[in-house]
Formats: sequence, structure tokens, C-alpha cells
Amino acid sequence: MTEEVKTEEKKSSAKSVSLIGQIVASIWIGGWCSAQFVKDLVNGTHIKMTDFIFSGFAIAACYVPVYFNLIMDKIKKIKFGGD
Repeated sequence: MTEEVKTEEKKSSAKSVSLIGQIVASIWIGGWCSAQFVKDLVNGTHIKMTDFIFSGFAIAACYVPVYFNLIMDKIKKIKFGGD
């Protein structure tokens, strides 16, 4: 019984640390891209559309591991049954 509780605590701890890391990475990417966009606007150059697209992809990529894990858990539950 105590082993199950410890396992649950470790899982929730890892998930919270992972979430914090993803949020920090998203803020870092967003801040870096925003600084680049402001620099381009101040210099009078145009912002490339690919810069917008790739910055969005980079932020989305931060959250892929969590959502992929959720999808795989759902598939596992469907295939093997369970709670």
C-alpha cells in the first residue's frame, strides 16, 4: 500500500516538473521571438511569415510529449481495459 502511494507521488512530481519546464520553454521561445520581431520592426524590415509559423511550431513542440503521453494512455486503456 505504501509503495503505491510513493509511486503516485513520484509520478505527480515528475509531471509537475515537466509542466514547469514546458511553460518556461514556451515563455523563453515566445520572448525570444518577440524580441526578434521588435528588432525587425525597429530596423524597418519586414517580418517573415515563416518566422511566425516556426515560432508557433516551436511552442507547440514543447507540449507534444504531454499530449502524446495522454493519447497513448487512452489507447492503452481502450486496448487493455482498466480505469
